[in-house]
Amino acid sequence: MRVAVAVAAFALVASACGETSSDAAKDDNGDKGKGASGKYDGKGIGLAYDIGGQGDQSFNDAAYTGYERARKDFKIGGVDMEPGDGESSADKTQRIEQLARQGYDPVIGVGFIYAPAIQEVAKKYPDTTFGIVDDNTVKAENVADLVFHEEQGSYLAGVAAAKTTKVKHVGFIGGVDIPIIHKFEAGFVQGVKSVDPKIKIEKRYLTEKPEEGGFASPDKGQDAASGQLEAGADVLYHAAGLSGQGVIQEAGSQQKWAIGVDSDQYRQKALAKYKKYILGSAFKDVGGAVYDLTKSVVDGKPMTGTQRYDLKSGRVGFSDSNPAYKDMKDVVAAVEQAKKDIISGKVKVKTRP
Repeated sequence: MRVAVAVAAFALVASACGETSSDAAKDDNGDKGKGASGKYDGKGIGLAYDIGGQGDQSFNDAAYTGYERARKDFKIGGVDMEPGDGESSADKTQRIEQLARQGYDPVIGVGFIYAPAIQEVAKKYPDTTFGIVDDNTVKAENVADLVFHEEQGSYLAGVAAAKTTKVKHVGFIGGVDIPIIHKFEAGFVQGVKSVDPKIKIEKRYLTEKPEEGGFASPDKGQDAASGQLEAGADVLYHAAGLSGQGVIQEAGSQQKWAIGVDSDQYRQKALAKYKKYILGSAFKDVGGAVYDLTKSVVDGKPMTGTQRYDLKSGRVGFSDSNPAYKDMKDVVAAVEQAKKDIISGKVKVKTRP
């Protein structure tokens, strides 16, 4: 009965600031978790998703893998929460504060959109560790900024695209016209040009603002992909979250190559029908960052400050799950050489187009 009451109470509050996952009912029982070190006394991980939510086959799902692995390895609870449609900044703040007040530790915001919320709430809960993915503007003793060198993985995607295109014409589709997506474009373009400066590159951003659906509208991605393929491109790279599903579906339906992002999209069940046309993915191990932060809290030594992940750390890279890609010996060799050049410092990848 106590469990049922606790679940009902949490659900009522959560409904105002986003939906909880089905796991919320199983984990929100008021108990304190204990990790292998015996030092942890939090309730578990509190994870707040970015626009698109769980099931985007990309950014948010990457975070979920770390969330699930940490819960299993450290035998702790957790709750993951979805953003609401058209929600305000106040809704995000309410979501983050709800997780902290309930006793979750760490509390992690997936995406730069949570920066103002974490900045505000972290001051109220100094004993809770907060994490924010893709932002390094929140400065507090109990906050870890988890940032990635997306431009490095995108450079490898550019090299792969340039070595694969049959018509010297490729495309880039960004979800929203904002600085972090500019990093993807900058790396991709530089990688393409490093192989052949004469290759033509189509560029398209789906929306100007996140709330306009640039990261959450597969139909917008599909339309953009259709336009770039019609213009003559035969390899498309997207950095568009859930919208990227539309890019991959359109490319696959026209038997053209697509390059995924954030997660290894070749392995995504929702994209299985088109996976033979997913050349690879410029991944960033968001799940690993979520896992690292949780482990640090469980071990009693919480990470704080800016944590950077790059090619050298192995948390950024280019996936090679597609057997067809592995058979392209010249493409694989070019990507591997580019990776070595970036790690050694021979190649400096731009962060702005």
